[in-house]
Amino acid sequence: QVQLVESGGGLVRPGGSLRLSCAVSASIFSINSMAWYRATLGKQREVVAIITEDGVGTNYADSVKGRFTISRDNAKNTMYLQMNSLKPEDTAVYYCNIIPSILATAWGQGTQVTVSS
Repeated sequence: QVQLVESGGGLVRPGGSLRLSCAVSASIFSINSMAWYRATLGKQREVVAIITEDGVGTNYADSVKGRFTISRDNAKNTMYLQMNSLKPEDTAVYYCNIIPSILATAWGQGTQVTVSS
């Protein structure tokens, strides 16, 4: 059974930083490109950042480019999202999963990130 466990969210002031972690079942992690997604009420889930299975290639949504950094540790089956210079519009529930999401068979509970003064 595929498991994804996101953690590291919280309440932070504008301009602050957070580091999200995602522990993923070994069965899917090392053979797939992965992504961080985020979702807010009333908005479709969006892709925030993508990383290739070898960790070499990355891509970011324009809204987070230059502020977020995605990385992965294949030995630990874990992916990370370093978020700096956070803005109120970054407030969302953040999820990790394979990409494209249409191939995902399960989702984790997500981790809430709230950026507010």
